[in-house]
Amino acid sequence: MSTAAHSSDPVCTGNVPLPTPEQLPNDIATLKHMIVEMAVTLHQERLEKDALRQRLHLLVQRMYGPRQERFHPDQLLLFDDGSEPDDASTVVAQPRIESVEGGTSPAKQRRARPHGRARPAQDLPRHEVHHQLSEAERICVCGQTRIEIGVDVSEQLDYQPASVFVWQHLIHKYLCTHCAKNVAEATMATFDESLTDSTKIAAAKVTAPPTDPATIRIAPGPIGPAVISARKPPMPIAKGLPGPGLLAHVIVSKYCDHLPLYRLTKIFARQGVTIGRSTLCDWMAASALVLRPLYDLMVSGVLQSQWLHTDDTPVKNLGHAPDTTATARFWVYIGDRTHPYNVFDFTINRKRDGPQKFLADFHGYLHADAFSGYDALYLPSPRGDVSAIIEVACNAHARRKFYEARGSDMMRGHQALAYYRSLYELERSATAVGVDDDGRRRMRQDISLHLLNHFHAWLVEQQPQVLPKSPIAEAIGYALNNWQALTRFTEAGFLSVDNNIAEREMKRIAIGRKNWLFVGSDNGGRTAAVLFSFTSTCHRLGINPWAYLQDVLTRLPSTPAERLDNLLPDQWQATRRAKETPLAAPANDTITPATSPAS
Repeated sequence: MSTAAHSSDPVCTGNVPLPTPEQLPNDIATLKHMIVEMAVTLHQERLEKDALRQRLHLLVQRMYGPRQERFHPDQLLLFDDGSEPDDASTVVAQPRIESVEGGTSPAKQRRARPHGRARPAQDLPRHEVHHQLSEAERICVCGQTRIEIGVDVSEQLDYQPASVFVWQHLIHKYLCTHCAKNVAEATMATFDESLTDSTKIAAAKVTAPPTDPATIRIAPGPIGPAVISARKPPMPIAKGLPGPGLLAHVIVSKYCDHLPLYRLTKIFARQGVTIGRSTLCDWMAASALVLRPLYDLMVSGVLQSQWLHTDDTPVKNLGHAPDTTATARFWVYIGDRTHPYNVFDFTINRKRDGPQKFLADFHGYLHADAFSGYDALYLPSPRGDVSAIIEVACNAHARRKFYEARGSDMMRGHQALAYYRSLYELERSATAVGVDDDGRRRMRQDISLHLLNHFHAWLVEQQPQVLPKSPIAEAIGYALNNWQALTRFTEAGFLSVDNNIAEREMKRIAIGRKNWLFVGSDNGGRTAAVLFSFTSTCHRLGINPWAYLQDVLTRLPSTPAERLDNLLPDQWQATRRAKETPLAAPANDTITPATSPAS
């Protein structure tokens, strides 16, 4: 009797049974994607094993190996002192290769790939430094003087620390002598008329009689104020010390570069400026107050979007009992292409009140995770109408659960990942060829929806076969429970297959949270939400955040409410680009050879 196992019998590796050929899908494309996913898993496991092996080796060496570093005599010196080696055997022979004619020649070293450095940007300021020979150095040995025949130019990128300077606002005053004289004479006449008879007699005994009011002649015409002053433009902080450039620098340093304020105080101290951390906090709160009307416009614009992306992340809040912290939340709401604003909101908890209050006037598609706080937003109105907010779930969340379950159920986990790989490859292909929204919708209806139907049938088939509490059962249950929302992206071409854009935006908070650690109070959280909204939107639009904030903080205090929309980031960027774009030359104009591209 043969001891060989039948080909259909499952093969066990440890306690995990491997799939049999009958259990594998018959679709070739799905099989290929399963192989790719398994190869990726094996590669990651190999890297993890190598890292663990290295850490184990170092641990064993520290516990049982020699504790003293000793110099080995055969080890080459790091720096050559120029002396010849005493023993000829220590000279390393250069490897030789055999030539075609039978002789030997030194092996050619492989040339490194050329990697030239990029030239500094052309818009950077240039400062010329001329290196010339003196008159004595130009004298040749023959006695003649050398003449200059050319200049070799080399560029070096240098840095100068940012400077802090002081604006002295000199408010000039102006006097009208004509109006001042008339005002003085009119004042004297009024004063004389107010005196009583006895007072006038007493005054006449001491001094000369005053001028008779009837004899005072005031020059005809209007009389204006005698002294006027030049008008000082309104500042971001009334009677405050910081200018708009300094405020913009502090905002960008903390909310773009993630520098906590106590580090900024040290940076300013190195430049000879002493600014307390509490002062910087007050400046940020005042800046957020100035920018609040513009922030409200961004919020109203985001709520007019056809679709939104949203996500939240925790942050520690110190605005409670002493020596305790509470967990607050930052929320992000990312508008569509016609309303390109990233708006942040701050709440003291993760209750549903936050998104319900913010999205009370929103009507459209909402990309979000499966947080239960959003469920009330998708419910129909009490009158039975269709809900104004349509849920679009995140397929990246669903895929991640299968990715985490692939270790306990290799076959099912990798087969689900294969379905998702096919789905994402379709999306990447459409993006690569520049398909518009209508073309993407047709692709999803014709191909993606067919693939998702096969995936759904497979999930329904596998659900009864897995253990209820296993990771793969949790992944399958999550996908089936949210299936309608997970496949809603196929209804329109402008919808996204996942919510990764909001997930990536939360990294802005996560990186900063590792540096500034917490918000000091509820008001500090709301201040951070306003300032994060502007720095994040500038990053989305490719705007220099300092240039935008410096200009807006300068103009905003004197801008009327009906013209605030001109200061929105996208409108501000469009205005700047229109000013920078040169006007096209008329058709009948000729281009001289000196300015033609050929020259």
